[in-house]
Amino acid sequence: MHWQPKPGTTLSTQILAEACQCVETLGGQKDGRWRSVLTFYRPMQRDANVPVEHPRDFLGLSLQEQPAKYYFILRSNRMVVEADASIQVVMEKLQSYKARVILNFEGFQYKLGDFQVRVGKCVPSTSEALRGIMMEIEYIPLSSIEKSRQVLEEFFDIWQETISKKSLPGHFMHIDSNFGDYGLRDLYTSQHTAVQYATCMAQLIAAVRA
Repeated sequence: MHWQPKPGTTLSTQILAEACQCVETLGGQKDGRWRSVLTFYRPMQRDANVPVEHPRDFLGLSLQEQPAKYYFILRSNRMVVEADASIQVVMEKLQSYKARVILNFEGFQYKLGDFQVRVGKCVPSTSEALRGIMMEIEYIPLSSIEKSRQVLEEFFDIWQETISKKSLPGHFMHIDSNFGDYGLRDLYTSQHTAVQYATCMAQLIAAVRA
Protein backbone atom coordinates (compact mmCIF):
# COMPACT_ATOMS: atom_id res chain seq x y z
CA MET A 1 0.00 0.00 0.00
CA HIS A 2 1.11 3.56 -0.59
CA TRP A 3 0.10 6.85 0.97
CA GLN A 4 -2.16 8.97 -1.22
CA PRO A 5 -2.03 12.58 0.02
CA LYS A 6 -5.03 14.86 -0.29
CA PRO A 7 -4.83 17.34 -3.18
CA GLY A 8 -2.78 20.37 -2.21
CA THR A 9 -1.04 18.65 0.71
CA THR A 10 2.52 17.38 0.94
CA LEU A 11 4.17 14.33 2.46
CA SER A 12 5.80 14.62 5.86
CA THR A 13 7.68 12.39 8.26
CA GLN A 14 4.88 13.09 10.75
CA ILE A 15 2.55 10.93 8.64
CA LEU A 16 5.10 8.11 8.77
CA ALA A 17 5.41 8.46 12.55
CA GLU A 18 1.62 8.37 12.96
CA ALA A 19 1.38 5.25 10.77
CA CYS A 20 4.02 3.48 12.89
CA GLN A 21 2.14 4.49 16.02
CA CYS A 22 -1.04 2.96 14.61
CA VAL A 23 0.71 -0.38 14.07
CA GLU A 24 1.86 -0.30 17.70
CA THR A 25 -1.67 0.61 18.81
CA LEU A 26 -2.90 -2.59 17.15
CA GLY A 27 -0.31 -4.57 19.13
CA GLY A 28 2.60 -4.58 16.69
CA GLN A 29 6.03 -5.27 18.17
CA LYS A 30 9.09 -3.78 16.49
CA ASP A 31 11.23 -6.45 14.85
CA GLY A 32 14.12 -4.38 13.54
CA ARG A 33 14.57 -2.21 10.47
CA TRP A 34 14.15 -3.17 6.82
CA ARG A 35 15.41 -1.77 3.54
CA SER A 36 14.81 -2.45 -0.16
CA VAL A 37 16.47 -0.68 -3.09
CA LEU A 38 14.68 -0.09 -6.39
CA THR A 39 16.77 1.04 -9.37
CA PHE A 40 15.50 2.45 -12.65
CA TYR A 41 17.82 1.46 -15.52
CA ARG A 42 18.14 3.02 -18.94
CA PRO A 43 20.32 1.71 -21.82
CA MET A 44 23.57 3.55 -22.57
CA GLN A 45 22.81 4.04 -26.25
CA ARG A 46 25.86 5.40 -28.03
CA ASP A 47 24.15 6.05 -31.35
CA ALA A 48 20.59 7.35 -31.15
CA ASN A 49 20.02 6.59 -34.85
CA VAL A 50 20.62 2.88 -34.40
CA PRO A 51 17.44 0.99 -33.42
CA VAL A 52 17.74 -1.13 -30.30
CA GLU A 53 16.21 -4.55 -29.73
CA HIS A 54 16.81 -4.66 -25.97
CA PRO A 55 14.40 -3.14 -23.40
CA ARG A 56 14.46 0.66 -23.28
CA ASP A 57 14.15 0.60 -19.51
CA PHE A 58 13.60 -1.79 -16.64
CA LEU A 59 13.68 -1.93 -12.86
CA GLY A 60 16.11 -3.73 -10.58
CA LEU A 61 15.25 -4.64 -6.99
CA SER A 62 17.30 -5.84 -4.04
CA LEU A 63 15.44 -7.18 -1.00
CA GLN A 64 16.89 -7.34 2.49
CA GLU A 65 15.40 -10.79 3.07
CA GLN A 66 16.97 -12.13 -0.14
CA PRO A 67 20.57 -10.79 -0.04
CA ALA A 68 21.88 -13.35 -2.55
CA LYS A 69 19.27 -12.48 -5.19
CA TYR A 70 18.52 -9.56 -7.51
CA TYR A 71 15.25 -9.06 -9.34
CA PHE A 72 14.63 -7.47 -12.74
CA ILE A 73 11.17 -6.19 -13.67
CA LEU A 74 10.60 -5.54 -17.38
CA ARG A 75 7.26 -3.76 -17.32
CA SER A 76 6.89 -3.37 -21.09
CA ASN A 77 7.50 -7.11 -21.59
CA ARG A 78 5.59 -8.15 -18.47
CA MET A 79 8.54 -10.17 -17.20
CA VAL A 80 10.16 -10.59 -13.80
CA VAL A 81 13.51 -12.38 -13.59
CA GLU A 82 15.40 -13.63 -10.55
CA ALA A 83 19.20 -13.48 -10.80
CA ASP A 84 22.25 -13.85 -8.58
CA ALA A 85 23.14 -10.64 -6.73
CA SER A 86 26.52 -10.59 -8.48
CA ILE A 87 24.74 -9.64 -11.73
CA GLN A 88 24.97 -6.00 -10.60
CA VAL A 89 28.78 -6.15 -10.83
CA VAL A 90 28.53 -7.71 -14.29
CA MET A 91 26.20 -4.94 -15.45
CA GLU A 92 28.61 -2.26 -14.25
CA LYS A 93 31.44 -3.85 -16.22
CA LEU A 94 29.38 -4.26 -19.40
CA GLN A 95 28.13 -0.65 -19.24
CA SER A 96 25.10 -1.50 -21.37
CA TYR A 97 22.70 0.04 -18.88
CA LYS A 98 23.03 2.92 -16.45
CA ALA A 99 21.20 3.41 -13.17
CA ARG A 100 19.22 6.62 -13.71
CA VAL A 101 17.25 6.73 -10.47
CA ILE A 102 17.80 4.78 -7.25
CA LEU A 103 15.06 4.76 -4.62
CA ASN A 104 15.53 3.48 -1.09
CA PHE A 105 12.53 2.03 0.72
CA GLU A 106 13.33 1.85 4.42
CA GLY A 107 11.61 1.79 7.78
CA PHE A 108 10.51 -0.47 10.62
CA GLN A 109 9.32 -4.06 10.61
CA TYR A 110 6.68 -5.26 13.08
CA LYS A 111 5.32 -8.57 14.29
CA LEU A 112 1.57 -8.43 14.78
CA GLY A 113 0.17 -11.87 15.60
CA ASP A 114 0.37 -13.91 12.37
CA PHE A 115 1.10 -10.76 10.37
CA GLN A 116 4.35 -9.14 9.41
CA VAL A 117 3.98 -5.41 8.82
CA ARG A 118 6.51 -3.02 7.34
CA VAL A 119 6.07 0.73 7.32
CA GLY A 120 8.60 2.99 5.69
CA LYS A 121 9.53 5.89 3.48
CA CYS A 122 10.71 6.14 -0.09
CA VAL A 123 13.68 8.48 -0.62
CA PRO A 124 16.18 8.97 -3.46
CA SER A 125 19.65 7.58 -2.82
CA THR A 126 21.13 11.05 -3.32
CA SER A 127 19.00 12.96 -0.80
CA GLU A 128 16.58 12.71 2.10
CA ALA A 129 13.71 14.22 0.11
CA LEU A 130 10.57 12.24 0.95
CA ARG A 131 9.06 10.73 -2.21
CA GLY A 132 6.50 8.41 -0.69
CA ILE A 133 5.30 6.35 2.25
CA MET A 134 4.46 2.70 1.88
CA MET A 135 3.29 -0.27 3.91
CA GLU A 136 3.73 -4.01 3.40
CA ILE A 137 1.45 -6.57 5.06
CA GLU A 138 2.15 -10.30 4.97
CA TYR A 139 -0.03 -13.02 6.46
CA ILE A 140 2.67 -15.55 7.33
CA PRO A 141 0.62 -18.80 7.73
CA LEU A 142 -0.56 -18.81 4.08
CA SER A 143 1.41 -18.61 0.83
CA SER A 144 -1.66 -18.76 -1.41
CA ILE A 145 -2.68 -15.30 -2.60
CA GLU A 146 -6.32 -16.27 -3.07
CA LYS A 147 -6.66 -18.07 0.28
CA SER A 148 -5.11 -15.18 2.20
CA ARG A 149 -7.02 -12.45 0.34
CA GLN A 150 -10.01 -12.33 2.70
CA VAL A 151 -7.78 -12.25 5.80
CA LEU A 152 -5.72 -9.40 4.36
CA GLU A 153 -8.84 -7.48 3.34
CA GLU A 154 -10.19 -7.77 6.89
CA PHE A 155 -6.86 -6.57 8.26
CA PHE A 156 -6.90 -3.64 5.82
CA ASP A 157 -10.40 -2.63 7.00
CA ILE A 158 -9.24 -2.63 10.64
CA TRP A 159 -6.14 -0.68 9.66
CA GLN A 160 -8.12 1.96 7.77
CA GLU A 161 -10.44 2.41 10.73
CA THR A 162 -7.48 2.82 13.09
CA ILE A 163 -5.56 5.34 11.01
CA SER A 164 -8.71 7.32 10.12
CA LYS A 165 -8.85 8.40 13.78
CA LYS A 166 -5.63 10.36 13.21
CA SER A 167 -7.35 12.77 10.77
CA LEU A 168 -4.31 12.79 8.51
CA PRO A 169 -4.30 14.61 5.12
CA GLY A 170 -4.68 11.54 2.93
CA HIS A 171 -5.07 7.79 3.15
CA PHE A 172 -3.36 4.50 2.34
CA MET A 173 -4.34 2.93 -0.97
CA HIS A 174 -4.06 -0.69 -2.04
CA ILE A 175 -3.60 -1.35 -5.75
CA ASP A 176 -3.82 -4.94 -6.96
CA SER A 177 -0.80 -6.08 -8.96
CA ASN A 178 -1.60 -8.10 -12.07
CA PHE A 179 0.58 -11.08 -11.22
CA GLY A 180 -1.00 -13.16 -13.96
CA ASP A 181 0.29 -10.72 -16.57
CA TYR A 182 3.81 -11.61 -15.44
CA GLY A 183 3.13 -15.34 -15.55
CA LEU A 184 3.22 -15.65 -11.76
CA ARG A 185 1.11 -18.29 -10.03
CA ASP A 186 -0.96 -18.25 -6.86
CA LEU A 187 1.92 -19.35 -4.59
CA TYR A 188 3.50 -16.13 -3.34
CA THR A 189 7.24 -15.66 -3.95
CA SER A 190 9.81 -12.84 -3.91
CA GLN A 191 9.06 -12.35 -7.61
CA HIS A 192 5.55 -11.30 -6.61
CA THR A 193 7.13 -8.81 -4.20
CA ALA A 194 9.22 -7.41 -7.06
CA VAL A 195 6.09 -6.83 -9.17
CA GLN A 196 4.41 -5.12 -6.22
CA TYR A 197 7.34 -2.73 -5.85
CA ALA A 198 7.07 -1.84 -9.54
CA THR A 199 3.34 -1.18 -9.08
CA CYS A 200 3.98 0.86 -5.95
CA MET A 201 6.63 2.97 -7.69
CA ALA A 202 4.24 3.76 -10.54
CA GLN A 203 1.56 4.82 -8.05
CA LEU A 204 4.00 6.98 -6.06
CA ILE A 205 5.05 8.78 -9.24
CA ALA A 206 1.40 9.32 -10.19
CA ALA A 207 0.63 10.68 -6.69
CA VAL A 208 3.54 13.15 -6.85
CA ARG A 209 2.50 14.39 -10.29
CA ALA A 210 -1.07 14.82 -9.15
